[in-house]
Parts: sequence; structure tokens; C-alpha cells
Amino acid sequence: MEKWTPKHEAPEPLEGPVVATVTGGTILWFVLFVVQVPFYGWFDDRGHAWWIWVCLAGAGLGLIGIWYVRGRDAALKRAAAAQAGAPRADGATASGSTATS
Repeated sequence: MEKWTPKHEAPEPLEGPVVATVTGGTILWFVLFVVQVPFYGWFDDRGHAWWIWVCLAGAGLGLIGIWYVRGRDAALKRAAAAQAGAPRADGATASGSTATS
């Protein structure tokens, strides 16, 4: 059996509204949790109470995800600004020279 090697370069990953997507998913998990809480007894009688806690776990992990993707988005923007030579907050550019007015 011969080793598999790719025949072409992998495409660049698609960047989209990641923060909005994760935030929307987190809201959806929390809404599902809130909608199911009044029916806890019904779920518990049928052995499906774990569904409610899965929704709460999804909302909690979504909060961690929002924190992560916001930080990632900010880091990507900082890197793009530094690569473009945009002035920093202290008045210096990415190349180290000081901007004057």
C-alpha cells in the first residue's frame, strides 16, 4: 500500500462571521434550556432530564466559545494592522518609526 500524498495545495480556510455564529448558537442553546425547564417533571418521568442539562452545558460552553472567538478575531485584526504598517496607539508604526503630524 502506497502512502497517500495530496495532489494540490489545500484551499485557504473560509473566514466568516465567526463571532456572530457562535453567539447565535449560544443564544439558541440557552433558549432551548429556558423553554424546557418548565417541563422538567415530564422529562424526568421519561428518563430524559439530561436533555435539559445538555442545553445548559451548550450555553455554558458557548460563553467560553464567545470569549475565545472574540479574542481570536481581535488578534487577527491586530496582526493585519501590524502587517499593513498601520500606526499603533503609541504613535509608532509597525516598522518602528514614529508618526508625525
